Amino acid sequence: MVPAIQLNNDVRMPSLGFGVYKIPDREVERAVHTAIEAGYRSIDTATLYRNERGVGAAVRGSGLPREELFVTTKLWNDSHGYDNALRAFEGSLRELGLDYVDLYLIHWPVPGEDKYVETWRALEKILADGRARAVGVSNFEVPHLERLLAETDVVPAVNQVELHPHLQQAALRKFDTDHGIVTESWSPLARGRLLEHDILRTIARKHGKTPAQVVLRWHIEMGLVAIPKSVTPERIRENIDIFDFELDSQDVAGIAILEGGQS
Repeated sequence: MVPAIQLNNDVRMPSLGFGVYKIPDREVERAVHTAIEAGYRSIDTATLYRNERGVGAAVRGSGLPREELFVTTKLWNDSHGYDNALRAFEGSLRELGLDYVDLYLIHWPVPGEDKYVETWRALEKILADGRARAVGVSNFEVPHLERLLAETDVVPAVNQVELHPHLQQAALRKFDTDHGIVTESWSPLARGRLLEHDILRTIARKHGKTPAQVVLRWHIEMGLVAIPKSVTPERIRENIDIFDFELDSQDVAGIAILEGGQS
């Protein structure tokens, strides 16, 4: 149902996933079950979210073969450094109750500590050991990526950043594309703040869709991976119902002018 994007190590990642930021652990299992029933096959969590245990329970209890689900988690800022990163990863696997994850990300570079290169080398080992099928980064800017490319061996498969029509990240997207890195959008709907805009409402009426569906479709057509979050079953189902229409050039041009360089 959801088209996949091929990462730079040939692993295939769904182009639309389900984000679980700020969903409490006691609620996340139900939300992930709803998402899986709706057709999502990619779930994005993190150590910071404190809900890896519930996510793992939902994955294990889904009734689907493990290889049909794509699970992402992330290393938090207090675990930078080679040995710390390896320990943090093992902790995430224990919380998830899984033997491996599909994608493991450094959540933030924390450049003031100057440890993200060392941390990345730990992710290279995790990848080589087969404990993660792909590794990447989150919230890395071009200088951080340039340093990884210059000083390490594995090119990140993914760079997950805040990205939506108000913050389109054109320069970063170009750098990622030029180096074989898939750009993934967190907060793809800008926390709902842009959905009342007249341009989006007009495009939505034209296609018989909602403004949120238009924005998510824009992410897909830009070659991005998007991970919208919701705990409302109707909204969860609405967000994945975006593969039966296409934006035209006029729609795309209209969305382009929403760029404001801000979150």
